[in-house]
Amino acid sequence: MHHARKLLSIAAVGAVVLTGGCSDQKTGTPTSAATPASSSTRLPANGAPRVTNPILNTSQAESDPCSTVTTAEIEKIGGKVEKTEIDDGTFGKSCGWIFEEGPSSVTAGLLPGNKDGLSSLYAKHAQGGLSTFKPVDSIEGYPGVIYDNGGEGKGRCVLAVGVRDDLTYTVSPLLATGNPMLSDPCGLATKVASAAIKKLKGA
Repeated sequence: MHHARKLLSIAAVGAVVLTGGCSDQKTGTPTSAATPASSSTRLPANGAPRVTNPILNTSQAESDPCSTVTTAEIEKIGGKVEKTEIDDGTFGKSCGWIFEEGPSSVTAGLLPGNKDGLSSLYAKHAQGGLSTFKPVDSIEGYPGVIYDNGGEGKGRCVLAVGVRDDLTYTVSPLLATGNPMLSDPCGLATKVASAAIKKLKGA
């Protein structure tokens, strides 16, 4: 019997955040008309924490998201992996690890297409656009947010970690019965993000 594999697209999650960011500012004088502000002076914004030790060397992880966390590390966290898949999303490539005990998966990757990093989530939260918004103080020294917009459910969690002010690493488990982390999907997401940040810092 073939289980239907459901891979949560990180791109779809990212789209939740990015829609309507700038278009809401209908009034007021644009401040960056003459000289566009660089992300270093513009971010963080909307109450988001500053990333104090930004990871600059991310090109390898952006082009090959499955290289950021080894399958062996994923298996230690969430059980035997059947295969990996690349999700080429709007905001960046992510890696989907499909567990043998399914239909369960965890999808993770950098979102370079979202130039506002964690600030975009704080903006969306300020507009009332997120149904879950829980800041996380530190994952390997980096700030994060657990968030969602109506997709909450058993075995699901979306975690974004700011690796730079303008870049997040986003992890999204979608777990089903039989997965050892079913009752703690955010714990699984945190462990995956921790492994990824250790690799990115050493890259």
